[in-house]
Amino acid sequence: MLEARHTMDAPTTTSADNGTSGGGGGWFTPRKNPTTASDSDPGTAEGRRPAVIRPVGRPTTAPQAPEDATAASRTAVPGGVSTGGPDLGRESAHAMPTPAPSAAQHTPSPAVSSPATASSPGPAPTALTPAPFASAAPPPPTAAAEPGVPSQRHAPASPSEAAASAPAEAASPDALLIRRAMAEVAPVSDKVTSYFYALLFVRHPDLRSLFPAAMDTQRDRLLRALLTAAEHIDNKDVLVDYLQNLGRGHRKYGTRAEHYPAVGECLIGALSKYAAGVWNAEMEAAWVRAYTTISQVMIDAAAADELRAPAWWYAEIVTHELRTPDVAVVTVRPDQPYPFLAGQYTSLETPWWPRIWRHYSFASAPRSDGLLSFHVKAVPAGWVSNALVHRARPGDIIRLGPPTGSMTVDHTTDSGLLCLGGGTGIAPIKALVEDVAEHGDRRPVEVFYGARTDHDLYDIDTMLRLQQTHPWLSVRAIIDQQAHQQLPDAIRAYGPWNEFDAYLSGPPGMIRRGVDALRDIGIPSDRIRHDSVEELVAAGN
Repeated sequence: MLEARHTMDAPTTTSADNGTSGGGGGWFTPRKNPTTASDSDPGTAEGRRPAVIRPVGRPTTAPQAPEDATAASRTAVPGGVSTGGPDLGRESAHAMPTPAPSAAQHTPSPAVSSPATASSPGPAPTALTPAPFASAAPPPPTAAAEPGVPSQRHAPASPSEAAASAPAEAASPDALLIRRAMAEVAPVSDKVTSYFYALLFVRHPDLRSLFPAAMDTQRDRLLRALLTAAEHIDNKDVLVDYLQNLGRGHRKYGTRAEHYPAVGECLIGALSKYAAGVWNAEMEAAWVRAYTTISQVMIDAAAADELRAPAWWYAEIVTHELRTPDVAVVTVRPDQPYPFLAGQYTSLETPWWPRIWRHYSFASAPRSDGLLSFHVKAVPAGWVSNALVHRARPGDIIRLGPPTGSMTVDHTTDSGLLCLGGGTGIAPIKALVEDVAEHGDRRPVEVFYGARTDHDLYDIDTMLRLQQTHPWLSVRAIIDQQAHQQLPDAIRAYGPWNEFDAYLSGPPGMIRRGVDALRDIGIPSDRIRHDSVEELVAAGN
């Protein structure tokens, strides 16, 4: 629900070479014709073989990282235009729990396996064995559950939020060691990030095509998400949910189980270099155990999700309505049923910018005709958003990742809904209102629609029509330039809100201020719902 989610960055006619000019198998290739094993795994080449986490300080024959680590991490793929990749920090909690794979379906953690011969009985137990909770997964859906439809559940907290609200408990020895290392590298986090990517791309050049050619905005997201997960390794319940969602979401990037050990190896390599003052064998073992657990949860979740849902969907743009010079409402038709819940969001990729995925919220509740709508604002230097607003036309084809997010309505209660939507953050708020109406509820819904100017209230007519139709709905426009106050502060003049669940959607700053304002007026944290992924999950604040 971030403003960026609705305003991030893309063309739509198929390319002459079916989208393969970017290298690495174009995304226009039909999903029914997967590449063969010989295409994806050319034998025992060093760059393709599942790697093991190399002990730090014990050099191997792998190439050394360049001195200019920052430059290496920003180098574009030679001759390629593939500019998107794994964005762990942006994937949020999925609302589609998947059944746990059976023992026969479990993919061994690449971090615990070394290349073995066919006759090898398998690796012996080591300190890399995941903790018991690593393979935890939600139970299989009951027979009464409708297959393919996301189940509705309470909004899971981010690891950082749960840690803040949980009662204080003694941290585990591993957690203490991990936090000590993080404190050591915090002042040089930018150098850690640059060195991490330099190691990754020099030692494992085959992984470079999974990441953007321009790494300026991407470069810190993967590492930041890994560090956030490791820091909260003791918070098992929340962390497993968080990681399972990340694992499911990363299927669309082409992430495979054998990629995880390479990332772990380079993560530990970067940490050991910049935390040298405190680094020792005990600390390294703690990080190896933590990363092995993290990777195994993600691998298991992806394997289970593969049995029940595609990694992505094709969708054709059917209407493109320009509401303002820089805001468009884009409606698409998926190539197959796309189950989601009102209030959720998805990731979107276009053929103009292969492998660049940006997040957008669904602007309506599920429709009987299966169409999906998004509100997109073109932002400066936003590749995808500018293309969707100024270049996309009906008939163009895009790709959609799986639905995710937990800012959904709990229909088991009759609490009122207090909804704050800023800018294009009004899109999921509108979807929530439609969801309440379709369920026949007459619970009060109070919507505060924030914008800088009158001109920015591009969807106010739609919201006012909904208000005229539903007497339980109240819509208030909060215009910064007229009210001389920003949206979160405006709610203090109304209320009381003690019988309401709060929903926030908009720019990260608005969400942070909104959460503070709602807590100040007495709304408990467990009744405040939002999906501010970048600021409140990835950053681990």
